[in-house]
Amino acid sequence: MSFAAPPLTGSKPEQYDQFRTQLSLLIGDERDFVANMANMAALIFHQLGDLNWAGFYLMRGGELVLGPFQGKPACIRIALGRGVCGTAAATRQTQVVPDVHAFPGHIACDADSRSEIVVPLIAGGAVIGVLDLDSPKPGRFDEDDRAGLEAAAGLLLAASHWGAL
Repeated sequence: MSFAAPPLTGSKPEQYDQFRTQLSLLIGDERDFVANMANMAALIFHQLGDLNWAGFYLMRGGELVLGPFQGKPACIRIALGRGVCGTAAATRQTQVVPDVHAFPGHIACDADSRSEIVVPLIAGGAVIGVLDLDSPKPGRFDEDDRAGLEAAAGLLLAASHWGAL
């Protein structure tokens, strides 16, 4: 199957509405969470702009383990409460970090990253992972990104079967 996503246009909230439509079409009837995360990471990386990394970490044995992503090779394991990803998982709160160098305990997997947003993925009341986006541009992420990515993560969670986790 070929999927061609047209460029996003309009305001940032309008772009996220278009992005969710594209994601919904891309997922279609697919229920496999790995396949859906892989396609979502690729769509994010190529559609949202000013990114150097987009992907997922999955909860395995009490820590976050690297999952499907787009970008440079990444840190493989992250402890709960450590760095932006571990903090998002531990607090169950989206972390919007305009300057990663000012974030206590930031884990520098890519020295080019300057800002980051991490959305916790919660299914069945448990944190099953996080969606992580990095940018070389300081202040790249804002509340529109938080709202848009939380909604996109909700679509992913609702569409996918998470029983294998």
